[in-house]
Amino acid sequence: MGHRLSKIYTRTGDAGTTGLGNGNRVPKNSLRIDSLGEVDELNAIVGLLLCEELPEGVRALLTDVQHDLFDLGGEICIPGMQMITASQVDKLETELDALNADLEPLKDFILPGGTRAAALAHHARTVCRRAERAVVALAQEEEVNEGPRQYLNRLSDLLFVLGRVLNRAGGRGDVLWQKGKNA
Repeated sequence: MGHRLSKIYTRTGDAGTTGLGNGNRVPKNSLRIDSLGEVDELNAIVGLLLCEELPEGVRALLTDVQHDLFDLGGEICIPGMQMITASQVDKLETELDALNADLEPLKDFILPGGTRAAALAHHARTVCRRAERAVVALAQEEEVNEGPRQYLNRLSDLLFVLGRVLNRAGGRGDVLWQKGKNA
């Protein structure tokens, strides 16, 4: 980290631009900044989920995810930089497989809910999907490595399974969708 944030406001963004990690200035509504904002929001909702009572392994996993999301944001902030590695994506797959192994196979769609922690995991999943869409849109216009897209895709799957795991840990089952319930 070359510069420490000793002064938070700089006034350099007052005209509607912001600085990337490489020093270039871009409009605040650019696809790159939109992607950064979505990843930032995702990291914030993961932080909110970490405020809940969680199994210790889940807490450690989500803390690692927050660090990875900062790496991912750094990669997006500095065009051409590569910070998300195949091993980070592989770790998510390994964790996902381990968490999913003890769950009953799904036969129905589930609703996001149950315990507060599970609902927050589902909220994080939806924000993750939005961040993934933003990075995909950016990649259609500018060069973006595969790592961020792969990571966000796996993370959204992991957050879905985590919602199920957290319901079970909280003594609740999945909240099953009942087709036509109110018809």
